[in-house]
Amino acid sequence: MPRAHSKEDLLKASNEQYQKLADLIASLTEKELNTEFDFSDDSKKSERHWSRDKNLRDVYVHLYEWHQLLLNWIAANEKGEAKPFIPEPYSWKTYGDMNVDFWQKHQNTSLKDAKKMFEESHAKVLKLAEKYSNEQLFGRGVFPWVNTDLGSYFVSVMPSHYDWAMKKLKAHRKNCEK
Repeated sequence: MPRAHSKEDLLKASNEQYQKLADLIASLTEKELNTEFDFSDDSKKSERHWSRDKNLRDVYVHLYEWHQLLLNWIAANEKGEAKPFIPEPYSWKTYGDMNVDFWQKHQNTSLKDAKKMFEESHAKVLKLAEKYSNEQLFGRGVFPWVNTDLGSYFVSVMPSHYDWAMKKLKAHRKNCEK
Protein backbone atom coordinates (compact mmCIF):
# COMPACT_ATOMS: atom_id res chain seq x y z
CA MET A 1 0.00 0.00 0.00
CA PRO A 2 1.67 3.25 -1.08
CA ARG A 3 1.60 6.04 1.49
CA ALA A 4 -1.07 8.67 0.83
CA HIS A 5 0.17 12.08 -0.26
CA SER A 6 -3.16 13.72 -1.07
CA LYS A 7 -6.52 14.09 0.63
CA GLU A 8 -8.15 11.84 -1.97
CA ASP A 9 -5.52 9.13 -1.44
CA LEU A 10 -5.80 9.45 2.35
CA LEU A 11 -9.57 9.01 2.38
CA LYS A 12 -9.41 6.15 -0.10
CA ALA A 13 -6.62 4.32 1.74
CA SER A 14 -8.31 4.84 5.11
CA ASN A 15 -11.61 3.44 3.88
CA GLU A 16 -9.98 0.54 2.02
CA GLN A 17 -7.73 -0.49 4.92
CA TYR A 18 -10.61 -0.14 7.38
CA GLN A 19 -12.76 -2.44 5.22
CA LYS A 20 -9.94 -4.95 4.76
CA LEU A 21 -9.44 -5.01 8.52
CA ALA A 22 -13.18 -5.46 9.11
CA ASP A 23 -13.30 -8.28 6.55
CA LEU A 24 -10.31 -10.01 8.11
CA ILE A 25 -11.84 -9.77 11.57
CA ALA A 26 -15.17 -11.09 10.28
CA SER A 27 -13.36 -14.10 8.84
CA LEU A 28 -11.71 -15.11 12.13
CA THR A 29 -12.83 -18.47 13.43
CA GLU A 30 -14.01 -19.09 16.98
CA LYS A 31 -10.66 -20.76 17.69
CA GLU A 32 -8.78 -17.70 16.41
CA LEU A 33 -10.98 -15.34 18.41
CA ASN A 34 -10.65 -17.37 21.60
CA THR A 35 -6.95 -18.22 21.44
CA GLU A 36 -4.62 -15.79 23.15
CA PHE A 37 -1.98 -14.22 20.90
CA ASP A 38 1.44 -15.79 21.44
CA PHE A 39 4.36 -14.80 19.24
CA SER A 40 7.08 -15.86 21.68
CA ASP A 41 8.37 -18.61 19.36
CA ASP A 42 9.19 -16.13 16.59
CA SER A 43 12.50 -14.30 17.15
CA LYS A 44 11.60 -11.87 14.36
CA LYS A 45 8.69 -10.62 16.45
CA SER A 46 10.74 -9.04 19.23
CA GLU A 47 9.12 -5.58 19.19
CA ARG A 48 7.23 -4.83 22.37
CA HIS A 49 3.75 -4.87 20.80
CA TRP A 50 4.08 -8.55 19.84
CA SER A 51 4.09 -9.49 23.53
CA ARG A 52 1.75 -6.70 24.69
CA ASP A 53 -1.43 -7.46 22.75
CA LYS A 54 -3.11 -10.72 23.69
CA ASN A 55 -6.38 -10.62 21.73
CA LEU A 56 -8.59 -8.73 19.30
CA ARG A 57 -9.85 -6.42 22.06
CA ASP A 58 -6.28 -5.26 22.64
CA VAL A 59 -5.88 -4.47 18.94
CA TYR A 60 -9.16 -2.54 18.85
CA VAL A 61 -8.33 -0.44 21.91
CA HIS A 62 -4.85 0.29 20.62
CA LEU A 63 -6.33 1.67 17.38
CA TYR A 64 -8.98 3.56 19.34
CA GLU A 65 -6.42 5.20 21.64
CA TRP A 66 -4.31 6.33 18.68
CA HIS A 67 -7.43 7.85 17.13
CA GLN A 68 -7.94 9.69 20.41
CA LEU A 69 -4.37 10.99 20.33
CA LEU A 70 -5.01 12.59 16.94
CA LEU A 71 -8.47 13.93 17.81
CA ASN A 72 -7.33 15.44 21.12
CA TRP A 73 -4.10 16.86 19.67
CA ILE A 74 -5.86 18.63 16.83
CA ALA A 75 -8.70 19.90 19.06
CA ALA A 76 -6.29 21.35 21.61
CA ASN A 77 -4.05 23.03 19.07
CA GLU A 78 -6.94 24.45 17.10
CA LYS A 79 -8.11 26.08 20.36
CA GLY A 80 -4.67 27.61 20.77
CA GLU A 81 -3.43 25.14 23.40
CA ALA A 82 0.07 24.16 22.30
CA LYS A 83 0.21 20.42 22.88
CA PRO A 84 2.44 17.75 21.36
CA PHE A 85 0.95 14.76 19.55
CA ILE A 86 2.42 12.37 22.11
CA PRO A 87 1.16 13.67 25.46
CA GLU A 88 3.39 14.21 28.45
CA PRO A 89 4.98 12.47 30.24
CA TYR A 90 5.66 10.44 27.09
CA SER A 91 7.71 11.26 24.02
CA TRP A 92 8.49 9.62 20.70
CA LYS A 93 11.28 7.80 22.57
CA THR A 94 8.90 6.47 25.24
CA TYR A 95 5.64 5.99 23.34
CA GLY A 96 5.99 2.23 23.87
CA ASP A 97 5.33 2.88 27.56
CA MET A 98 2.26 4.91 26.58
CA ASN A 99 1.00 1.98 24.52
CA VAL A 100 1.42 -0.33 27.51
CA ASP A 101 -0.53 2.15 29.63
CA PHE A 102 -3.30 2.14 26.99
CA TRP A 103 -3.29 -1.66 27.14
CA GLN A 104 -3.52 -1.65 30.95
CA LYS A 105 -6.28 0.96 30.91
CA HIS A 106 -8.50 -1.31 28.82
CA GLN A 107 -8.06 -4.70 30.46
CA ASN A 108 -11.66 -4.49 31.69
CA THR A 109 -13.06 -3.21 28.39
CA SER A 110 -15.18 -5.84 26.66
CA LEU A 111 -14.54 -6.91 23.08
CA LYS A 112 -17.97 -5.55 22.14
CA ASP A 113 -17.24 -2.15 23.68
CA ALA A 114 -13.74 -2.05 22.16
CA LYS A 115 -15.15 -2.71 18.70
CA LYS A 116 -17.77 0.01 19.10
CA MET A 117 -15.19 2.49 20.41
CA PHE A 118 -12.91 1.75 17.46
CA GLU A 119 -15.70 2.03 14.88
CA GLU A 120 -16.94 5.34 16.32
CA SER A 121 -13.48 6.84 16.60
CA HIS A 122 -12.61 5.78 13.05
CA ALA A 123 -15.69 7.65 11.82
CA LYS A 124 -14.68 10.76 13.83
CA VAL A 125 -11.13 10.75 12.49
CA LEU A 126 -12.37 10.26 8.93
CA LYS A 127 -14.85 13.12 9.33
CA LEU A 128 -12.09 15.33 10.68
CA ALA A 129 -9.84 14.51 7.72
CA GLU A 130 -12.66 15.41 5.33
CA LYS A 131 -12.87 18.88 6.94
CA TYR A 132 -9.40 19.84 5.75
CA SER A 133 -8.32 20.82 2.25
CA ASN A 134 -5.60 18.93 0.43
CA GLU A 135 -3.20 21.83 1.13
CA GLN A 136 -4.07 21.85 4.84
CA LEU A 137 -3.44 18.10 5.06
CA PHE A 138 -0.33 17.76 2.93
CA GLY A 139 1.21 21.21 2.74
CA ARG A 140 4.22 21.77 4.95
CA GLY A 141 4.18 24.62 7.42
CA VAL A 142 0.42 25.14 7.21
CA PHE A 143 -0.06 24.70 10.94
CA PRO A 144 2.66 25.92 13.33
CA TRP A 145 2.04 22.99 15.69
CA VAL A 146 2.70 20.33 13.01
CA ASN A 147 6.33 19.34 12.40
CA THR A 148 5.78 17.70 9.01
CA ASP A 149 2.34 17.76 7.43
CA LEU A 150 -0.97 17.08 9.13
CA GLY A 151 -1.87 14.35 6.65
CA SER A 152 1.04 12.19 7.79
CA TYR A 153 -0.58 11.93 11.24
CA PHE A 154 -3.88 10.85 9.69
CA VAL A 155 -2.04 8.27 7.59
CA SER A 156 -0.31 6.98 10.69
CA VAL A 157 -3.45 6.53 12.81
CA MET A 158 -5.67 5.13 10.05
CA PRO A 159 -4.33 3.20 7.04
CA SER A 160 -0.85 2.51 8.41
CA HIS A 161 -2.16 1.44 11.81
CA TYR A 162 -4.86 -0.70 10.19
CA ASP A 163 -2.14 -2.40 8.17
CA TRP A 164 -0.23 -3.03 11.42
CA ALA A 165 -3.36 -4.59 12.94
CA MET A 166 -3.92 -6.85 9.93
CA LYS A 167 -0.32 -8.08 10.05
CA LYS A 168 -0.76 -8.95 13.70
CA LEU A 169 -4.07 -10.74 13.14
CA LYS A 170 -2.69 -12.67 10.15
CA ALA A 171 0.32 -13.76 12.19
CA HIS A 172 -2.07 -14.89 14.94
CA ARG A 173 -4.14 -16.82 12.40
CA LYS A 174 -1.00 -18.53 11.14
CA ASN A 175 -0.08 -19.50 14.71
CA CYS A 176 -3.52 -20.99 15.24
CA GLU A 177 -3.06 -23.20 12.19
CA LYS A 178 0.04 -24.85 13.72
